Amino acid sequence: MASKGPLKIVVFLGTVREGRVGLRVAKFMMKQLTETGHEAILFDPKEMALPLLEKPSFFYREGEEKPALLKTMEQQVREADGYLIVSGEYNHSIPPALSNMMDYFGGSCYAYKPSAICCYSPSIFGGMRAAMQLRCMLGELGCLSVSNIFGIPKVHEAIAENGEPIDRHMEPGARKLITQLDWHAHAMRNHRLAEGIPK
Repeated sequence: MASKGPLKIVVFLGTVREGRVGLRVAKFMMKQLTETGHEAILFDPKEMALPLLEKPSFFYREGEEKPALLKTMEQQVREADGYLIVSGEYNHSIPPALSNMMDYFGGSCYAYKPSAICCYSPSIFGGMRAAMQLRCMLGELGCLSVSNIFGIPKVHEAIAENGEPIDRHMEPGARKLITQLDWHAHAMRNHRLAEGIPK
């Protein structure tokens, strides 16, 4: 039976660096998700301040007290229908704060759900080198990324600090990515509800 409720999307922001521009991209994408009828929640590693990973959520034994923030985040990741990754690139690679945050949760939290990649940089490359590595990482987590990647070159000239688009290509690019994520997320949610997931 098809589910008609709004999709729940967790947006992972991947930067904590001083002077970061990723937050403006996250604000923009959150607004695009909301305007297209999705329930979106932002995971900002700077605000959540998870420590360097020593004990992931799935290392806690039954009866052992899990930190409240970690417990809430895990539930939100499990209940999500899909994931949107907003990532810059550090030394042409995945930002460590992003992988650190996502690795707190096991593959069973992400499995059989889609993901989408929105990448950016101040250069003309638009974060694409990190995006190629993210495809591998997301696949291993069990949330395969959709084919489209929304890359934003010269991000400081494309989106204002308040998240409002400056470049006219921003909204069409975001909507194309969200449309793919939406299609896959609906299809996978419907199949999970109808058939369950493999044991």
